[in-house]
Amino acid sequence: MKVGLVLGSDSDIPVMKKAFDLFNEFGVECEVLLASAHRTPAEVREFASTAQDRGLSCIIAGAGMAAHLPGVIASYTTLPVIGVPLESGSLKGMDALLAIVQMPSGMPVATMAINGAKNAALFAIQIGAVSDPELAAKYKAYREKMTRQVMEKNDKLQQMLKTSDAVKTKLNNAAGQVLQAFKK
Repeated sequence: MKVGLVLGSDSDIPVMKKAFDLFNEFGVECEVLLASAHRTPAEVREFASTAQDRGLSCIIAGAGMAAHLPGVIASYTTLPVIGVPLESGSLKGMDALLAIVQMPSGMPVATMAINGAKNAALFAIQIGAVSDPELAAKYKAYREKMTRQVMEKNDKLQQMLKTSDAVKTKLNNAAGQVLQAFKK
């Protein structure tokens, strides 16, 4: 599987790096482009319109504010496009979220949460796993590992609560004994 990852600005790198890191973890090839829908439209068009020819199976595009990048990319390709609204400006990413989620009919863009680059990568992996059994097995193992981690945290919490309850009981018993001693 090969995925495209497009960043609208170098300020997007810290958030979008989460997707890139996950692709590395899964062994998914990732083609990265830093380009703007407004400042470098020819580069965006070239990247998106030739993406399928280069073997990409989907494209993730992160954008803030007006967030035109995912929609512009979708207009130049029939590949699935996943938009990541990025927190920026005075609206803290709400403007980007609404811009991406409100694509016009016929130009779908899957929309993740604000700064949801990790989920975008996982969604891209799910898309690839449909036709790649090896990737599907890796994704299944990833999910199982997540489940184990949550259950281990729950076990620790339950132990802590039991210990806390035992301590409370001992303290209550001791307090009761002290009160009984004062009553005599």
